Amino acid sequence: MGRIIAIANQKGGVGKTTTNINLSTCLAHLGKRVLVVDMDPQGNTTSGFGIDKNTLTHTIYNLLLGHVFIEQILTKTKVENLLLLPANINLSGAEIELVGHDNREYVLRKILLNAKYLYDYILIDCPPSLNLLTLNALCAADTVLMPIQCEYFAMEGLTQLMHTIELIKNRLNPRLEIEGMVFTMFDGRTNLSIQVVDEIKKHLGEFIFDSIIPRNVRLSEAPSHGLPITLYDEKSKGAEAYMQLANEVIHND
Repeated sequence: MGRIIAIANQKGGVGKTTTNINLSTCLAHLGKRVLVVDMDPQGNTTSGFGIDKNTLTHTIYNLLLGHVFIEQILTKTKVENLLLLPANINLSGAEIELVGHDNREYVLRKILLNAKYLYDYILIDCPPSLNLLTLNALCAADTVLMPIQCEYFAMEGLTQLMHTIELIKNRLNPRLEIEGMVFTMFDGRTNLSIQVVDEIKKHLGEFIFDSIIPRNVRLSEAPSHGLPITLYDEKSKGAEAYMQLANEVIHND
């Protein structure tokens, strides 16, 4: 049975979508069957795989509302072994429409129940806020992977996120565990990046992945070409870092 990993951080711009796209791709390259779920109305994970989100007839929005079956929105990507449940701006309306739904926090969990037997990993890209979509992702997940940007306010956002995870574990999803934390946008030339890594390791060392994702031009360029980093530039430092992270995630099994 596969593992469902929510990639979450309540702070925006920390590399959640980049991590989702590239970690899932590297897992697929390593022979794993992977499903990616785009739960962010911005649909950046969808477009990051080269799919035009604006032309999609059905998305995760329709699936959450029970209008379609999962097979109707499964989308092939350029990555072998990797399928996508895409999203676009329509998903922003799901929160309002699910408010009156019984067990509204568990809609995604119910949808993915059988999918766990078909995939080795299911990765969910969460919005940068604690809303009903994020709650659905965290209630469906077995573990949470947290990207942490190497900058001054990282510790503040991390404390808030840890508190949120503890609340969800106590009240909604008792099996939820921390997959790990990965540092992103690391620049070894600056004292700040090094200080942030050292400070967080001091307090939360047991949860930190060894892999560190560097600030990398090729990694930044890849989404505009609709390609994961390994298909855009497999020899880049960003590709090497995400492949190392994928191996660490597999080792966690």
